[in-house]
Amino acid sequence: MILAQHYDFAILGGGSAGYAAARTAATLGLKTVVIDGSEELGGLCILKGCMPSKTLIESANRQIAIKHASDFGLNTHSEAPSTRFIRDRKRRLITEFSSYRKEQLEDGRFTLLRGFGHFVSSTSNEISISITLRDGTSQPITAGTALIATGSVIEPPTIPGLEESGFWTSDTILDAETIPDSFIVLGGGAIALEMAHYLSGIGRMVTVVQRSHHLLSIMDADIGTVVQSAFERRGIKVLCGTKILRVEKSATGKRVVIEQDKAEFSLEASELLVALGRHPALKSLRLESASVALTDNGRVKITPAMQTSHPRIFAAGDVCGPVEVVHLAILQGETAARNAFAILHGNAPSSVMDYRCKLFGVFTEPQAAAVGLSETEAKAQGIPYITASYPFNDHGKSIIMNSMDGFVKLLADPSTGKLLGGCVVGPEATELIHEIAVAMHLNATAAQLATAPHYHPTLSEIWTYPAEELADMIAVKL
Repeated sequence: MILAQHYDFAILGGGSAGYAAARTAATLGLKTVVIDGSEELGGLCILKGCMPSKTLIESANRQIAIKHASDFGLNTHSEAPSTRFIRDRKRRLITEFSSYRKEQLEDGRFTLLRGFGHFVSSTSNEISISITLRDGTSQPITAGTALIATGSVIEPPTIPGLEESGFWTSDTILDAETIPDSFIVLGGGAIALEMAHYLSGIGRMVTVVQRSHHLLSIMDADIGTVVQSAFERRGIKVLCGTKILRVEKSATGKRVVIEQDKAEFSLEASELLVALGRHPALKSLRLESASVALTDNGRVKITPAMQTSHPRIFAAGDVCGPVEVVHLAILQGETAARNAFAILHGNAPSSVMDYRCKLFGVFTEPQAAAVGLSETEAKAQGIPYITASYPFNDHGKSIIMNSMDGFVKLLADPSTGKLLGGCVVGPEATELIHEIAVAMHLNATAAQLATAPHYHPTLSEIWTYPAEELADMIAVKL
């Protein structure tokens, strides 16, 4: 019989959240173990998410720039993109990124067990976990505290004919050597639109089918409207407010039968890309054995201290949300580790997550990004706000760049002028949003942002215009 090794802190999953938690726990002096049985170490962001997708998108962006070079008086000629070269470049870069993460996980600060763990039982002060190692053997351990950080998986929806017809996912595209000439993309969120942008950028015909009435449904509708308009000018067909009835094989590839405005019709393409989101990877953890509860949408239920319904078990990253983004996963993992340390030393958890400055970005063309409250959220929560916006088609630097789609928008408290949120859809949106993130992090007002120096001509100075407008609104009221 193998005796169970005891740890202070057991982490299920070695991705961004898990590694951040392990690093923090080790620094605090906790005896820590990371349990990860994936074929490759690194986590979703490095292996199948942020880094590989942005590598492909960068190639598409360069191809689009070449296509429009004549707008700047440049004569160019471009051969068809080499999807094999794009794929191989992605593989090379991701190997470098994942190798570095593997070194970090194996550098001795904590124990790394290459296997898959599940909960066996739990008491008020100890958690039992069984690990099936990659060599097939089992290893029991116990822990004073634990973290669930197993990430998310693609879980195809139940659509008649989908399984029988076959389909691609983002995982398929990210490592495909050859790409078919046309796609129907199911979904209108970040993953779907980024992949649609990539496919169109390398010359494929793309149709986007979205269930909601606007793209990027977790953002304000005016952002999705700008992206849709830009997509359609590029030749991407966009259908919103649809119901997917069934999927069929066709003579040339795939057929999707949809309903829109009470009318039924079909779309055909060489291939079908299903990009309708990811789901928490929880099925094999046996959470019921540890009395860990889930929310109605299937995520781990957590407190601001990242505690689950079992006070000694924490969760971080995609398994709990609220947004599946790396910077939040890292902060959540670090928060969980600090609170595990507190509990193990007889203290109440004191580190809590602050989602006031939550960030979200989409690497389409144009890009879209947001921080803090959206107008939709403010209205739903009954939070008073004032808002102002400014378009890129009236901004010097964006006109010079010939990147005039979109706008910036700020929300502020009507009494104090304190910034509540901001969004941008347009050139370099995922970079520009950080100015507002920093301002909000420092509790700045619209007036303070308006008076901050900005170099001219730059994209960044566009923020001063809505900031000035908001500051004037406050001044008039006072």
